[in-house]
Amino acid sequence: MIYSLSSIANIAKSAFHLLLVFSLSLAFLASGVASAESEAKKVDEAVQKALDATPDVEKGKRLYFNCAVCHTPEGWGSPSGYFPQIAGQHQSVILKQLADIHKGNRDNPTMMPFTKPLFAKGTQALADISAYIEQLPMVPNNSIGFGMRLEEGKELYIENCKKCHGDNGEGDAKEFYPRIHGQHFKYLLRQLQWVKIGKRRNADEKMVEQFKIFSHSDLAAIADYVSRLTPDKELLADHLDWRNPDFRSGFRTAPKAKQEQ
Repeated sequence: MIYSLSSIANIAKSAFHLLLVFSLSLAFLASGVASAESEAKKVDEAVQKALDATPDVEKGKRLYFNCAVCHTPEGWGSPSGYFPQIAGQHQSVILKQLADIHKGNRDNPTMMPFTKPLFAKGTQALADISAYIEQLPMVPNNSIGFGMRLEEGKELYIENCKKCHGDNGEGDAKEFYPRIHGQHFKYLLRQLQWVKIGKRRNADEKMVEQFKIFSHSDLAAIADYVSRLTPDKELLADHLDWRNPDFRSGFRTAPKAKQEQ
């Protein structure tokens, strides 16, 4: 087959255009990745600066107002497990979870609209709100499981969870391991299930590997056992009827956050 010079020129021109588009696409892709990595680094730096800052709990109280709609003024969440208890959680863990949601490392569409403006306020605001949540007393009667396989749940916890989360589920603030004692059963179970199927994308890699061998029944046994671990007395509210004095009586929460006594 014989091509004319003009045909060869057109083919070369088309090839050049394709190569140019491909090169520009790679450049934009690389730029986007670099930009995302840069943003993630800024978020991580903000978390560290917040941990190093001196928090103003009074300002944290005002910032917590939006959180209280779902997590309740007391930070006790919902016994149904739709919203978790966050009261008493380590400040470092609160900050890490906020950062993971903000960076897109943890899927939580409900929280996304709240993390962006919070990070925009700066590290002091992050320090203030996380410190306020940490000092809230925990619910004295979190919801628990059915008690069907408690001994098995205990064995699985000791073998697979105790090293990071502690004997009593107290976690480790320095290592960003959360308190899991005192948490509502159904919330615990949902998070364990999400780790297993890969939906909880910010889960520890070792934890993800461990969960591959667990059945749904195993996860339920672990969640049931953990839900019965009791935090130290000084971390708990004095009584079930305790209400956060920083909020007016009758404060309206989301329907799914109502306390079912």
